[in-house]
Order: sequence, then structure tokens, then C-alpha cells
Amino acid sequence: MLKIEHGTEAELIEQARVVRATVFIHEQGIAPEIEYDELDPACIHFVGTVDGEPVTTARLRPIGDAVGKVERVATLASARGNGYAKEVMLAIESVARTSELHELKLGAQLTALPFYERLGYEAYGDEFLDADIPHRMMKKTW
Repeated sequence: MLKIEHGTEAELIEQARVVRATVFIHEQGIAPEIEYDELDPACIHFVGTVDGEPVTTARLRPIGDAVGKVERVATLASARGNGYAKEVMLAIESVARTSELHELKLGAQLTALPFYERLGYEAYGDEFLDADIPHRMMKKTW
């Protein structure tokens, strides 16, 4: 069973980084200096664990005008297909709503567009490269 925690504590950030390293650095080949940025301390980190082991993560960063940006959404390959990323996204939306954010934005890898569309996000703008991977911006407003 997935247990989701969120916060800004160093231990939670480290758990998030373990998942991010596996997915983004080792699996997708993104350079560590791109993956690990100076924004981690300004974000609320979400980590989903199964039997105490981190398997999925994302972070939420307020960017002003009641808008938040969802970043670094990742699930270990061995844990995919269980709905864990969806649960993390719903947890982020719940925290965003109670934090008086009225819109969430994210840069989605093109392969993930259908996942976010099922959650009610809409793509906008042109395709762009982030870490040499094609992305589109998406948003959800309430």
C-alpha cells in the first residue's frame, strides 16, 4: 500500500532524490547537474513509499499569483502501472487547493501527455526541449 508524505525536511528531499536519480539520471540519462538544482529548498516534496521504500515522487513550487508548478514527477520502473503517480498528483492538488493555489502548471515529457490529460491538465504552447527531451507545458485550473 502506498503511503504519501509531503514536506520540506532534508530526509524527505533525500528520499525524493533517490527516486529521481534512478529515473532521470540512470534511466533517462539526464546529467546530475541538471537534475539537482537550487530550487529543491523552495519546494514542497512529495514521496510515496511502499513498505518504507520510496517508489514515487514529485515536487510543488509556488511561482506566484496563486499558481504552482509541479516538477520532477517520477516513479521507479518496478512500481509503474500501480497508479502511484496519479496518487501523488492528487496529493499535490489537495495541498495546492488548501494553500490557495488556483492553477498548477507543469512541463510534461511528450510521452506523459496522456497521463496528465486523464488528470484534467491541458497542453498549451509549443513543444520545447528540457534536458534534450521533448516537452509541452500543461496546466489545470480550478
